[in-house]
Amino acid sequence: MTRALVVEDDRAIQELLAFWLAQAGYEVIQATSAEAALDSIRGELPDVVILDWMLPKMSGLALARHLRSERRTRALPIILLTARGEEPDKLAGLEHGADDYVTKPFSPRELLARIKAVLRRRKPEDAGDTLHAGAIVLDPVSYRVTIRGQEITLGPTEFKLLQFFLANPERVFTRDQVLDRVWGDHRFLELRTVDVYIRRLRASLRAHGAENLIDTVRGVGYRCTPTTLD
Repeated sequence: MTRALVVEDDRAIQELLAFWLAQAGYEVIQATSAEAALDSIRGELPDVVILDWMLPKMSGLALARHLRSERRTRALPIILLTARGEEPDKLAGLEHGADDYVTKPFSPRELLARIKAVLRRRKPEDAGDTLHAGAIVLDPVSYRVTIRGQEITLGPTEFKLLQFFLANPERVFTRDQVLDRVWGDHRFLELRTVDVYIRRLRASLRAHGAENLIDTVRGVGYRCTPTTLD
């Protein structure tokens, strides 16, 4: 489930945002200040941050700039919310690290569309799109994987692993990168954990002739090579 951190000091707006996101299938974490948001992020990285500009003490703009300055949070998707609608304000938000800028008031559909677009650019595996590789179809909404129309059973980790690779075809990832993206960066697992779950995933795909979907790149890691299954 995609984790969204909502940073908003207005409780009514925060609860409304949390409701919209939960209804759309997101796991929602809430913070009323930049400091509380940083505490949450230190514990576990969210998949996207919905950030109000006008926060007490540290502003949302300053928080976005701080997140972009740190290696661990540099690629974190950030959407800035504000009542400031002038072009210089929008440029300031984008120049300080926001991926997108949403002006209040806004509709739930607009915000959710913006979130999905940002995730599709930054973290395609979390965008909620149906993914295809030849005859393989992964639907994150129904939580189903089919090959030539026949459903296959995967455990939750194997499902997330397959979703990650299908969303990032032809890219080579080290084992450490796979751990960070699939298990999260605050995990205490050995690199061989990736090998174990890759073997389990391949075993599930083998019965359908798709075990070669995930290639081993010797000395580096793994790559998804989309198949041409009929």
